[in-house]
Amino acid sequence: MNGRVDYMVTEEEINLTRGPSGLGFNIVGGTDQQYVSNDSGIYVSRIKEDGAAARDGRLQEGDKILSVNGQDLKNLLHQDAVDLFRNAGYAVSLRVQHRLQVQNGPVVHRGEGEPGGIPVAVVLLPVFALAIVTAWALMRYRQRL
Repeated sequence: MNGRVDYMVTEEEINLTRGPSGLGFNIVGGTDQQYVSNDSGIYVSRIKEDGAAARDGRLQEGDKILSVNGQDLKNLLHQDAVDLFRNAGYAVSLRVQHRLQVQNGPVVHRGEGEPGGIPVAVVLLPVFALAIVTAWALMRYRQRL
């Protein structure tokens, strides 16, 4: 284990329908209040429980929003980005960048409920116990001969 942390960046188009509480998430960032050093992008800071984004499930805290209804969010003041979201209409299309942490190796996609790898101890312990029992049985058998 080398401790190195890598990131895999993916983009996704997410379509949300505005609900009673709006789109259901908060944003941070902008040219006047950078959230990430040397990056004036707009990021999701909070997903509101039972909001449109939470019900959809794909938008996550920390995601970078690249565009709203096709309009690029680069080089916007924070308030201009907020206004863009507020005036985006009922059906809103977001272009989102997910940054997934990958640690020490390739990304392995697993189905929900599918187990990960089996710990080495779980495999070696029964093998070791079987070897001891076998050795003991052979010694007992030889003593009787």
